[in-house]
Amino acid sequence: MAKRKSGGTPALLALDAAKVEYVVHEYGHDARAEVGFGLEGAAALGVDPHLIFKTLLAEVDGKLACAVVPASGMLDLKSFAKAVGGKKAEMADPSVAERATGYVVGGISPLGQKRQHPTVIDASAKEKETILVSGGRRGLSVELAPTELAKLLRASFAPIGR
Repeated sequence: MAKRKSGGTPALLALDAAKVEYVVHEYGHDARAEVGFGLEGAAALGVDPHLIFKTLLAEVDGKLACAVVPASGMLDLKSFAKAVGGKKAEMADPSVAERATGYVVGGISPLGQKRQHPTVIDASAKEKETILVSGGRRGLSVELAPTELAKLLRASFAPIGR
């Protein structure tokens, strides 16, 4: 995989600083799209939707945590709570997620957030050579090895998607 120098979003800067190999994929985000951001990206890029992973923030026992799950599915809140050592999880309010990460909804990256949150990546990612996650803005994705993503985020893998 060819590495591309960025100089852009905090996510891309974090990848460059860590010397992680990645590929940037960009597309023109359509604000009128009737599908989720991840599925819109898959269609625009001509990529298998199962390779696109979305970043979600949830409150687990009152503390924020980050989930990275396939865009083609949903987050299983009960499994996610268990994976981060909690009892109950609920999706974070979008404004809370934006303030906590420094990104806007639809462009929240697991990388380069204002503050590192406990992060869990769905176990299905381990079966793939590479996955795509948000690069820190709508219409910008980065492709990288899931093991590299986990290493950089100090994340764990668990079956948190459905």
